[in-house]
Amino acid sequence: MKKIIATMTVCIILFSCSTQKNTDEKPPLYEILKQSEQGGANFRFFEMITEQKEFKMLLNDKDLKNKIKPSDIYTSNFLLLNMGEKNSGGYSFSIENIEETDNDIIITIKENVPKGLATTVMTYPICIVKINSKKNIIIQ
Repeated sequence: MKKIIATMTVCIILFSCSTQKNTDEKPPLYEILKQSEQGGANFRFFEMITEQKEFKMLLNDKDLKNKIKPSDIYTSNFLLLNMGEKNSGGYSFSIENIEETDNDIIITIKENVPKGLATTVMTYPICIVKINSKKNIIIQ
């Protein structure tokens, strides 16, 4: 009889606990959605994705379609970083610092170079960053 009461007490405690998610949590300020040595352009440039047509291209990308949703264009900025043509592998981007002010998001980007031996093949490094804010973006 004591075992039954103890078992019922444990069950009541376990099933009465809440597993609701706290919706007050703020998403991270940025997310790197894609980083690849292939897929970029022949020349170096940084671009904000602001046009609906450009955003649709992101939604149709097989690597990104599960990471973004159509409503994100109204709540987030998207940054496309192209390093240009490189003669070996090992090149990439990283976000060294990101700071949010009252009016702006200030991003410090670092271009990483290969360390040691790297593949000797033409690469076109690309990085796509989602910034969870519609504030003005300043790239340093």
